[in-house]
Amino acid sequence: MHDELHQLFDPDSSTFTYVLVDRAAAEAVLVDSVAQRFDRDVAMLRRLGVTLRYVVETHTHADHVTAAGRLREATGAVTAAPFKCGISRADVQLAHGDTLQFGHAEVLHAIHTPGHTSGSTSYLWRGNVLTGDTLLIEGCGRTDFQSGDAGSLYDSVHERLFTLPADTRVWPAHDYKGNTVSTIGHEKLHNPRLAGRDRASFIELMNNLQLPKPKMIDIAVPANRNLGLTHAA
Repeated sequence: MHDELHQLFDPDSSTFTYVLVDRAAAEAVLVDSVAQRFDRDVAMLRRLGVTLRYVVETHTHADHVTAAGRLREATGAVTAAPFKCGISRADVQLAHGDTLQFGHAEVLHAIHTPGHTSGSTSYLWRGNVLTGDTLLIEGCGRTDFQSGDAGSLYDSVHERLFTLPADTRVWPAHDYKGNTVSTIGHEKLHNPRLAGRDRASFIELMNNLQLPKPKMIDIAVPANRNLGLTHAA
């Protein structure tokens, strides 16, 4: 095996960061970094002996600040973000169907999956889909802020994620119950928010969750639009 997927966890925000590696070319892509884990991530790249090619976001996070800008400064990596996320400082704006190439022949495919936010994007790589906050393990992201829309999320999941092969591994941006990975097949059958639920009842469910406002949102969203940097990117 010359490809590796590494899953890292930030317990403060329950955020997963992913490092995708082409060992033969010694290149990597990092998805959904966390500012407080910058040193951890740089040390891991150094231990693996790989060059960071891209730093990628699944969306503009509301619960933590990204380390994307600092990672770009430290490693020379290219920053990439979904084009509808307002992250204008990112070097690459990704639309549905766009790809990022790294290593000898590795391709990361962008799948626009709006609903949690209007720009939310999932990434497909070698039978793995990184779903951000769109599809969680036996759950899904909330849709009550940041241009969220429950109907759009339902459509994104059913039209663009549940149409992937059943054995596609699902790697979300968060988990709050100690889970790490699922599959498209499992989520289609067993996700309590989505399985067997029609669009209208899903919208009604999501519109009545009455969740508290994310504690970090007023700080995180503006910071993340600038790649987490306090100075001009």
